Amino acid sequence: MSSNPIPKISSFKTPAEFRSHLRSLGLKQELDDVIEAAPNSPMGKEISVYSRKVGNRWCILPMEGWDCESDGAPSDLTRRRWHNFAISGAKLLFGCEACAVMESGRSNTRQLMLTESNASKLGALLDEMRKTHAERFGTADDTLIGLQLTHSGRYSHPHDDAKLESVTAYSHPLLDERFHCTSANVISDSEIPNVVKHFAKAAVLSQKLGFDFVDVKMAHGYLGHEFLSAFTRPGAYGGSFENRTRFFREIVAAIREAAPGLAIATRLSLFDCIPFEPGADRRGVPMERGEVKVGNYPYAFGGDGTGLGRDLTETKMFLELCCELGIELVCTTVCSPYYNPHFQRPAYYPVWDGYLPPEDPVAGACRQIETVAELKKEFGDRIKLVGSGYSCLQEYMVNIAQRVVRDNQADFVGIGRQALAYPEICADSLAGSPMQTKKLCRTFGDCTTAPRNGLVSGCYPLDPFYKVKKEAEILKERKRELAERLKKN
Repeated sequence: MSSNPIPKISSFKTPAEFRSHLRSLGLKQELDDVIEAAPNSPMGKEISVYSRKVGNRWCILPMEGWDCESDGAPSDLTRRRWHNFAISGAKLLFGCEACAVMESGRSNTRQLMLTESNASKLGALLDEMRKTHAERFGTADDTLIGLQLTHSGRYSHPHDDAKLESVTAYSHPLLDERFHCTSANVISDSEIPNVVKHFAKAAVLSQKLGFDFVDVKMAHGYLGHEFLSAFTRPGAYGGSFENRTRFFREIVAAIREAAPGLAIATRLSLFDCIPFEPGADRRGVPMERGEVKVGNYPYAFGGDGTGLGRDLTETKMFLELCCELGIELVCTTVCSPYYNPHFQRPAYYPVWDGYLPPEDPVAGACRQIETVAELKKEFGDRIKLVGSGYSCLQEYMVNIAQRVVRDNQADFVGIGRQALAYPEICADSLAGSPMQTKKLCRTFGDCTTAPRNGLVSGCYPLDPFYKVKKEAEILKERKRELAERLKKN
């Protein structure tokens, strides 16, 4: 494996030193010098969402564990993770976990899937979470909990974790090569209403169980997001912006009809970029094939056509559509963890099938922050925006989160991987407790490498529970095998 010359966050001993590092990279992002306790902290300020009081500005992002039962019901491992979300101190739990709306949309054989037969188990877990949160923090009345509804589309493995059964929105020359898809995988117009029906059915069950909202996932290259970039798809679901948003609009309309009164949110990739692949030194480089290359990449929603830049014109049109549809909560992200993770979840170490970062990860985090800030400035209070991509900021995550919320660059700051390693970081920061630096996520990537090797997800390096599991040794062996192969090459 190639060495990584990028300086580690822990090497910067003060906020001033880290600020200087940001400036050396040409980044303008500011951070607070002191982490403040509630009620003075911007992170401790209440906010109204869907006419509900939400007690602070921390959010837990949806974190899939590959550890549910075969029928889609939560397992003991699922319950443990959701319990940690409940004791995190965050008052917004955005979707908790990606929940497939139908069998064909499961990303793996152990993905959460809500059905009539297993709904009671998920409902019991939701009740446990609220009870646990109230016991720890005095009340759960100011906590908003949602369920993320999704169809995994191109990344579906419903029957065998090693066998892709992709459902795509259109033929994509680069992604089809990478994921071994053909035109036969493209969903037909006549098949789409059945998918929409399953979104509505899952929403009805979610409402009955007591979830405060459902999140219609439009991110990360899954089916909903892929429709947004279906520029080359013919017919009613491709080409124009109206057609490319039809799938989303039909899902929202179906949920409104089937589950009146249920709040709807969405997780949205604000922009997309060209897929990346390991280069000669294993650092990420754009995947270029023939005419499709940097400078000519016509497949990115929110992109500028180059494959590397962003043009938020259609992103703003989509947020305007959300306003029209009564959607006032949007969890932001960018790109995809499958084909350009250094944009989506900046990290210092590559996952099993990934690449070394082609830039300092803090640049990726700041890119997301800047993008959300631009949208927040335009949409004001019409939409509440959740920021993502903060975990790689480590020691200075809270300092930057405070500043972002203080400057009204986002309404909430969401944490994902950090919630697996150190869920109490939210509560600790609000209580003015010293940060437990030994629990900070260092972006080793094991929570992703494990499931991509057929193992359950978890923080194997830092969580004592996962450190001693047999999967930890299997994971170490897989990583050793990879290191040996790379040496030989």
